[in-house]
Amino acid sequence: MKIAILGNYLPRKCGIATFTVNLTNSMINANDASAVDEVFIVAINDNGNDYNYPEIVKYTIRQQEKEDYLVAADYINQSNVDLCIVQHEFGIFGGESGVFVLSLVKQLKVPVVTTLHTVLQTPSYHEKQIIKKLGELSQKMIVMSKLAIHFLNTIYEIPISKISFIHHGVPDFSAIKDVPTRFVYPEKKVMSTFGFLGRSKGIETVINALPDIIIQHPDLIYVVMGQTHPNVKRHCGEEYRDYLKKLAHENGVASHVIFEEEFIDEDELKTFLQTIAIYITPYLNECQITSGTISYALGAGACILSTPFWYAKELLANGRGVTFGFGDSEDLAKKVCGLLASPKKITTIKEKAYDYGKEMYWNKIGFLYKNVLNKIIAAPVEIKDTSLSTDFSQLPKFILDHIHRLTDSTGIVEHANYSVPDYKEGYCLDDNARALILVLKAYELGLDRSSVRLADVYLQYIKLMQLEDGRFHNDMSFDKKFLDENGSEDAFGRTIWAMGYLIKLAPNDSHFQFAKDIFFKALDHFENLKSIRALATTIIGISNFLMRYPDNERLMFMLNALTNKLTLQYSEEKEPDWLWFEPVLSYENAVLPLALWESYAITHDKKILIVAKETTLFLDQHCFKNGFISLVGNSWYYKGQSKVSSTGQQPIDAMALVKMYYKAWKVTKEALYYSKMQIAFTWFMGNNDLGIPLYDNDTKGCSDGLEDTCVNRNQGAESTISYLLSYLTLWEAERDRKVGLPIQKKSPVPLEKQVLTTTSLT
Repeated sequence: MKIAILGNYLPRKCGIATFTVNLTNSMINANDASAVDEVFIVAINDNGNDYNYPEIVKYTIRQQEKEDYLVAADYINQSNVDLCIVQHEFGIFGGESGVFVLSLVKQLKVPVVTTLHTVLQTPSYHEKQIIKKLGELSQKMIVMSKLAIHFLNTIYEIPISKISFIHHGVPDFSAIKDVPTRFVYPEKKVMSTFGFLGRSKGIETVINALPDIIIQHPDLIYVVMGQTHPNVKRHCGEEYRDYLKKLAHENGVASHVIFEEEFIDEDELKTFLQTIAIYITPYLNECQITSGTISYALGAGACILSTPFWYAKELLANGRGVTFGFGDSEDLAKKVCGLLASPKKITTIKEKAYDYGKEMYWNKIGFLYKNVLNKIIAAPVEIKDTSLSTDFSQLPKFILDHIHRLTDSTGIVEHANYSVPDYKEGYCLDDNARALILVLKAYELGLDRSSVRLADVYLQYIKLMQLEDGRFHNDMSFDKKFLDENGSEDAFGRTIWAMGYLIKLAPNDSHFQFAKDIFFKALDHFENLKSIRALATTIIGISNFLMRYPDNERLMFMLNALTNKLTLQYSEEKEPDWLWFEPVLSYENAVLPLALWESYAITHDKKILIVAKETTLFLDQHCFKNGFISLVGNSWYYKGQSKVSSTGQQPIDAMALVKMYYKAWKVTKEALYYSKMQIAFTWFMGNNDLGIPLYDNDTKGCSDGLEDTCVNRNQGAESTISYLLSYLTLWEAERDRKVGLPIQKKSPVPLEKQVLTTTSLT
C-alpha cells in the first residue's frame, strides 16, 4: 500500500505537524499482513518559510500560491499512490478559510480520506461549503469526537456512513523511557498547562485563581509550558505572555508562575506530564472539537482540570477528570484545593484517565487508520460531486425570494450588502431589463406563474428611464433622481433585448402594447450603435421580435445590418490564433456569439453560422479548464498575452455562456453544445476555480463574483438574475430535449385582436 499524506510536518512547529508525524510513523509501524509499504508527505509551507524537512517529505506547497495545489495534485496522481490522506484544519491551507485545498482534492484521481481537526457548529459560508465539498470528495471523514459526527451529519449533511471515529493519538505511556528532563521543580506541587500560547487559552483564569490556592498550598507552582503560537507571534509578538507576567506580578503570585518558553520534544513531555499533580486546560471557548494537549495529558494519566469545552466534556466523562466554569477563577480555585486535599481522588482520576488513554496509543491508532484504508482500497465508493449535477431533483428549487427582497415599488435595487438591499446605490436600467426577462420566462415555463406581477414594476422603471428621443437613462438614485444624462449603449441594448422578448411572449395585450411603444420609440437609434455588446443584445431583441413577426421587412433589414456590423468587426480583428471580435476578451463575452446564433436562427445565412461556430469555439478554448469553467474575470485577456488571472469572475459571464451553448444546441442539435451548457451552469454550483458554490441556498441569492481566494458574498441583482436565468435556460433545454425542439409557441393574444397597424411595424 502506498499512501500520500497532505498536511503540515515537523520541523514546522504546530499541532498538525506533530500529529502528521505520529500518524505516519504509527501506520508504518503497524506491522500486520497489510503493512504500509510506503508513505510520503506533501507538506504546506506558511508565509514564505522553508523548512529542513526529512526525506519523507517529497513535495511542498506554498500556502497562498493557488497554482501549487494543482501541481501537487498532479504530483500525487503521477506517484502511483493507492490513497491520499488529507489533514484538514482551515488555517493551514491558502485562500479564504483554506479554500485552496478543494482545488487539489478535486483533481485527485485516487481515493481520499480526510481527517478533520476542526468541525464548527456555526461555520461561515466558506467554512461550511469547504467541509461539505470535502465530504463529497472523500471516501471517509475521520473525526476525533463523537459530537463531530453529529455536526457533520446535521449541519454539513454528510452521511453517517462516510464518517469514522478514531481517537486523537497519544504516545505509549506504558513504555516510557527514563528521559532526563530540564523541567524539575523539587519540593513543589506542580500544576501545568502546555501548548502554544494565545488569547483563547485562558491562562489568566489560572493566574487569577492562584492567590486563593496558595493560601492553602504555598508550595504550589503553575508551569506554563510552550511557545507563543507562530501566527500570534507574527501579528502580536509576545503581547499575551507579557500580559500574563504582568498579571502574575499584580496578583502577587509571580514567584508561583513559571513560563517555560522552549519547544519541548515528545519524550521529555511524556516524562514531565507524569510528574505533575494537576494538568489544567482553561480554554475560554466551548467550541473546540478536539485538542492534542488534553489528549496527551489524559494518555499520561494526569489528573485533569478543564473548562467544559466540547472535546473535554467527552474525554473527561465517567470520572476521568474534573471541569470548572469558563473564565471562573473562583470555581477553579475551589476545585484545585479540593483535589489537593484529597490525594485518593487524584489517584482515582489518574487511574481512570490512564486506562482510557491506552486505547489512544498511536500504535493502536495506526491499525485503526489502516483498517479504514484497506476497506476503501478494496471497495472504493463512487464519489458523487454534486457541483457537477444538472439533475433538477438535486438542484435547489427555483425560488424568487431574493428577487422579491431586492425589488421595491420603483424597481429592482442594483446592489446588496451580503443579502441586504443597498438602497444608497439606487437602481439601474440593465438590471430591471434583465429582471423583466427573468419573470417573463419564469411565467412562460410555469415555474412561478405569480412572477408576472413583478413585470409591471420593471416596466414602469424602464418607461420612466426612456428619454423623449427614444434613448434611456441608466442610473437612478433611491430618491428618484437621474444620475446620468444619457445611459450607456450596453444598457440600451439590454433593454431592447427585454422588449423584444416581451413582444414575442407577452402574457397579455397590455404588456405587448407597452413593449411595442418602447421598442419602436428606440428603433431609430439601432443603426447608430457603436458598442459591439449593444449591437449583440439589440440583435437578440430584434430576433425575438421576428420570431413573432417574421415578415416585418424593416426589422429584418435592421437585423441583417446589425449582424453585418458585428461580423465585419470580426473579420477585421480575426487572426489565425485570435478568432474574436475585438483585441481583448473582457466582460459578457459570450453574448457576442449568442447574437450570431440568434441571427442565424432567423436568417439562415451560412456565413453567420461560420462566424458563430468559430467564435464559440475560441471562447470555449479560453474558458474551459480541467472539466470546469474558468471565466475571464476583471483581469482582461488581451491578444498576444497569456491569461494572467481568474480573479473577479462574474455570474453574468457564466449566464451568457449558458445561453450561448443553449442556442447553439438548439440551432445545430449537436450534443456537445448541450453538454457544454450544463458544465457552464455548474460554475454557479461550485464547479469552478475554488470549488465553492456562488448560489446561496439560505438566502436564495447568488454571490457577486469569484475572486482569487474567496467568493464575493454580496448578492446584488445582476448576479442573482444571472443564476436564475441560467437555471431557467437549463430547464427550457431539458424540456426541449425531452419533447423534441418545440414549434414556436403561438401568441397568447390572437393577432387580429391586437391594436397593431401595419404602419407601426414598418
